[in-house]
Amino acid sequence: MFTAFCFMLKLGCKCEICHAYLTSSWTEEFDNLCDWFTHLLEKSATGTIHIHVLGNTITANPENVEHILKTRFENYPKGKPFAAILGDLLGKGIFNVDGDSWKFQRKMASLELGSISVRRHGFDIVSSEIQSRLLPLLSSVSGKQQVLDLQDVFRRFSFDNICKFSFGLDPGCLELSLPVSEFAEAFDLASRLSAQRGLASSPLIWKLKRLLNLGTEKQLKHAIKMVNELAQKMINQRREKGFPDRNDLLSRFMGTINDDKYLRDIVVSFLLAGRDTVASGLTSFFWLLSQHPEVESAIREELERVVRSSDGRQQIASYDQMRDMHYLHAALCESLRLFPPIQFDSKFALEDDILPDCTFVRKGTRVTYHPYAMGRMERVWGRDCLEYKPGRWLKDGRYVPENPFKYSVFQAGQRVCLGKEMALVEMKCVVLAIISRFNIRVPNQKQTPRFAPGLTANVRGGLPVLVQEKAIVS
Repeated sequence: MFTAFCFMLKLGCKCEICHAYLTSSWTEEFDNLCDWFTHLLEKSATGTIHIHVLGNTITANPENVEHILKTRFENYPKGKPFAAILGDLLGKGIFNVDGDSWKFQRKMASLELGSISVRRHGFDIVSSEIQSRLLPLLSSVSGKQQVLDLQDVFRRFSFDNICKFSFGLDPGCLELSLPVSEFAEAFDLASRLSAQRGLASSPLIWKLKRLLNLGTEKQLKHAIKMVNELAQKMINQRREKGFPDRNDLLSRFMGTINDDKYLRDIVVSFLLAGRDTVASGLTSFFWLLSQHPEVESAIREELERVVRSSDGRQQIASYDQMRDMHYLHAALCESLRLFPPIQFDSKFALEDDILPDCTFVRKGTRVTYHPYAMGRMERVWGRDCLEYKPGRWLKDGRYVPENPFKYSVFQAGQRVCLGKEMALVEMKCVVLAIISRFNIRVPNQKQTPRFAPGLTANVRGGLPVLVQEKAIVS
């Protein structure tokens, strides 16, 4: 009864922000919810706002982010409310737990992802997928005035890669026929519907729909059932093939875990981490590149300078050579600043607290830091914050990293993304492979991205492009 009473009080909030949220009147001025939040945060004197109907304090203040992710890390876990929202999909996977379970999974993943040999193994998998599938697919549509959805291509590409790297299995989503993957489609639907739970003005709404098996909750239940069945099939296939000498992450976990439900949660978590984020980052990058041909030219010049062999022929960039490509790295970081794959991240306060900007946080409050908005804050990035300028990351031609609490695209502190380096290498491989052989053009460049609801930033309607193979210069 008390929860229901609090819910009614929240809905009764008559402040301008809550009214705009509940009535969706913000859509009259903004295409995306993240853009409206950015507008509100920019207007706030502290860079922090509170959405009363959501019980959510949202901040774009780097000092607050450091406080949440580092200084008072123990006071801001994912929390039970967040675990409930994504529990049906992610279960007890690394992105949905705290405490000992999180520490165990992070330690296991850290040991593997931190190894140079494992990173090179991942590089080999990505390179193989590029040469055997991605480039042939682009060649097949080159010069035909046939529109290709590049976002769909990147999602298929990254799905194949994460399955091969993490589970030692190849779903073949990027074959020339572009086959339908039941697993991928069910996973997409489950991710989108799970994210919609977090937008509800009260958890009572989606919990009641789940209890009565109605609407989106009925769809979510069916999608998760498919995900469960296909994840179990993946685990069984790995067990049948054996795994003592395998390089994939699933084999490592199966060596210490006998609980198939727990393994299923780990499978789904790694799929979410390795598939959607990379695809989202690549989609935004190529959209920006289509509007900034000077950046594309600069990357091509750097590639030619770093990779060209002694006989003058251009070779494929090696793992070590990519580390010397500072402009490429800067161009990707700048793209992720403006279009982070994870637009916001939420925690829940265990105890009352005061943020560095003097915002009071009551126990149980949802606290969200917003990388998307932070990348657009003049007070954080200067007057040119809305401009795509890779040069802001360079000093004397060399890449200079930013404060991770100012640039929180990969989180920061104890929960900093373990797959950051591998994700960037995968993106670099794709970018170099494509721009060295093809010209990619977006027909409607004036259309700014409109994002579909989801756990990651996916563009509504995809990214339609035209592909033209470059003339080969010997």
